[in-house]
Amino acid sequence: MLDAQIPWPPGYEILPRRSSLKPDVIEAFRNVPTAHASDCMGRCIGAIGLSALHGHSPMCGIAVTVRTRPGDNLMIHKALEIAEAGDVLVIDGGGALNQAVFGGQMRATAMSKGLAGVVVDGVVRDLVELSAGGLACFAKGVNHRGPSKDGPGEINVPISCAGMVVNPGDLILGDPDGVICIPAADAAGLLPLVREHALQEERMMKAIAEGTAEPDQFNAILRRKGIPESALHTR
Repeated sequence: MLDAQIPWPPGYEILPRRSSLKPDVIEAFRNVPTAHASDCMGRCIGAIGLSALHGHSPMCGIAVTVRTRPGDNLMIHKALEIAEAGDVLVIDGGGALNQAVFGGQMRATAMSKGLAGVVVDGVVRDLVELSAGGLACFAKGVNHRGPSKDGPGEINVPISCAGMVVNPGDLILGDPDGVICIPAADAAGLLPLVREHALQEERMMKAIAEGTAEPDQFNAILRRKGIPESALHTR
């Protein structure tokens, strides 16, 4: 237990890893597409501007959060010590593009610990190694310029990553469509919704393939908007 009476230097904080999600809940989300989770959560949340740099394999795990000074990765190294197998390192690097804060050596460390992935609101380097797979990596881009290691930074505090609010212990999903954070308290309740959504998608794709999809689905919306009936049948 950290001694709360010892004062921290300004800009530094290291808190314990947080996890309240049951393993079966995490496992159930492992094959849930981010788009399905996004649809069931209002379609207006999740990270913006991140790309999958490791290939197409999906990512699912508990968030270990890091806030670091842009271009500095001292606290990311420390977070790698704290993170456990299956975790996702989620880094608020301020969206900086001038210096990479994650690269090949850190990838090797993360893989040796069995981490599920890393999400960086910033840039990375050593793309050849990252693109080999083995560790999911989402970032804003690539830059050969390396980081400083001076701090400050914080670990396992609430952060904003690429427009996405993340608390330590939240569930992180990622795939080629992007990255989304599911609050830990909402994960179990979201499961039946994403399962039903998947069934609806299957039914819709089957109807499209068979030519039985509802032809008037979008016309009905346009009618409610007041579009004249004559305009709906213009060819």
